[in-house]
Amino acid sequence: MLSSGAARQDRPSLLLNPAAPEFRAQAPERVLIRLDTSVGTIDVEVLRAWAPRGADRFVALARHGYYDGTRFFRVRPGRWTQFGIHGDPAVARAWRSQTFPDDPFVQTNTRGTVAFAFAVPNGRTTQVFVNTGDNASTHDKEPFTPFGRVVSGMDRVDAVNAEYGEGPGGIRAGKQDPFFEGGNAWLLRNFPRLDYIRRATILGR
Repeated sequence: MLSSGAARQDRPSLLLNPAAPEFRAQAPERVLIRLDTSVGTIDVEVLRAWAPRGADRFVALARHGYYDGTRFFRVRPGRWTQFGIHGDPAVARAWRSQTFPDDPFVQTNTRGTVAFAFAVPNGRTTQVFVNTGDNASTHDKEPFTPFGRVVSGMDRVDAVNAEYGEGPGGIRAGKQDPFFEGGNAWLLRNFPRLDYIRRATILGR
């Protein structure tokens, strides 16, 4: 069993230091992460064989509380649901340029798979989306490289509030500056009914 509780005690300072060794740890070959959200629990199975660099980044961020409090800010029903910009502007800015190299493409973007968003090659950082439809015909070409899949709670992913569409997130990374500068406080003023992740917990291998 992998516990994330103790690690969260120092997360305010730790999350401001992306160079910390805690964020360079290798993920297990398979690990289950539970997202406790405003629409219910969503369980994501992370499979390192699909995308090792993506799995390492996602598990490290989840373990140390990065995704706690983050909003589902870009939702297109039947296509994707996206999250991963921290609600504290200082933390969000610290991670905005922390890219990691692309993984080789292994797993197709079928419904329920989870992948990092990116705008340029080798440009993935912290933003993640769940494929809520079969996006293989478009996303495999980019390629978006899934590192995991929703194994429980896909109906809850489908239930995430979609009324704001692309509003908070823009197309790719072109309109996200106000979000990075204002954080969750900006979202609450402009998009008050966004659903969100209360807490991400590593359940075990």
